[in-house]
Amino acid sequence: MQNIQEFINQCQQELNHEFQLVDEIAYKNFKKIHQAFQENRVALRHFAGTTGYGYDDVGRDTLCKIFADVFGCEKAIFSPNIVSGTHAISLCLFGVLRPNDVLLSISGEIYDTLENVVKGSNIGSLKDFGIDYDQIELKDGDFDHQAIAERLAKQQIKMVYIQRSRGYCLRQPLSIEQIEKVCKTIKQVSPQTIIFVDNCYGEFIDTQEPVAVGADLMAGSMIKNPGGGLAPTGGYVAGKEVYVDLTANRLTAPSIGMEVGSYMSGYQYFYQGFYQSSHTVAQAIKGGMLFAHALTKLGFNTLPKSKEHFKDIICSIEFDTAEQLIKFCQTIQYASPIDSFVTPMPWDMPGYNEQVIMAAGCFVQGASIELSCDSPIKAPYVAYLQGGLSFEHTKLALEFCIEKLNLLR
Repeated sequence: MQNIQEFINQCQQELNHEFQLVDEIAYKNFKKIHQAFQENRVALRHFAGTTGYGYDDVGRDTLCKIFADVFGCEKAIFSPNIVSGTHAISLCLFGVLRPNDVLLSISGEIYDTLENVVKGSNIGSLKDFGIDYDQIELKDGDFDHQAIAERLAKQQIKMVYIQRSRGYCLRQPLSIEQIEKVCKTIKQVSPQTIIFVDNCYGEFIDTQEPVAVGADLMAGSMIKNPGGGLAPTGGYVAGKEVYVDLTANRLTAPSIGMEVGSYMSGYQYFYQGFYQSSHTVAQAIKGGMLFAHALTKLGFNTLPKSKEHFKDIICSIEFDTAEQLIKFCQTIQYASPIDSFVTPMPWDMPGYNEQVIMAAGCFVQGASIELSCDSPIKAPYVAYLQGGLSFEHTKLALEFCIEKLNLLR
């Protein structure tokens, strides 16, 4: 029987070329981030917190400018007062859409936590405000351009919604090239339609973001990719100024927008996390690649496949039974630096339709840029592994999984 460490080291060597490509993307993104810090003259005073209304908060305002510069768009909101990716997305939808408007998802079913935001009854959802929702399924892993064009030609659609990552679905995430192509299709048929992208898990995967290739607006979480593992909370919105301003009015109040919003704890970890985010994302991608390559060789079905380009930071691993899935997630928890002694179990988590198991021994609670794993307990039994502050941690977690689950026979 081959030694576990020898097997993992062999897998790592076989990924040298793929790792080099990841590092090249990370370096290009890092140069953009570094340049934005210098051009915006970031100084020690930007790290200081504010109280009360937060008028003239130079730390907050400068970080918003840095986000816009790096993402290649007109304006951006960074705010620790955005509590999650779902909150950031919800702000955009409620900020831009109005009664009798139509929201059309062109990437199939929306993520579980957004279902009640869009389709809930008597809870303050879009539906409650008279905003209609419909969706077009993906076709062979790509946008159905013909169906999208036909729908836009026959009905006025206020906003098209794109979910870049896979959610709890065994499909490939959408690439920046696919998003750019569908943006052109949409604008050719219906120039007035607003293109919005849920960018969670996709930041710095490539050298461009959706708002730089045709999207009008995008949103995400700071405890995922752009927080670099240091941001303690928060979210962002970025895109065209008119839509970012509408979203800011929803975050606070009309006519106030981003003129207010204090954060007493200060902004050092947000600046520092964003500064190192391209490197952290590269570490997560390489760790996911190692898991995908090793588990493929051990007979598991994974997405992405072995040596395949990652389009977000998530590696999906399919199991035969719920028991196997649960044991895998528990092993990821045991390999964590925090709460390694805890055994996660499926539970009725708010916002989800099925019981969900979540393994996340993180320095920042629930931060999925740190090594974590979660899944709804339903067939097909797929574990969604993401993050990893360092490649070394993910490599060690793989060793845990192979040993504890007796995968190398």
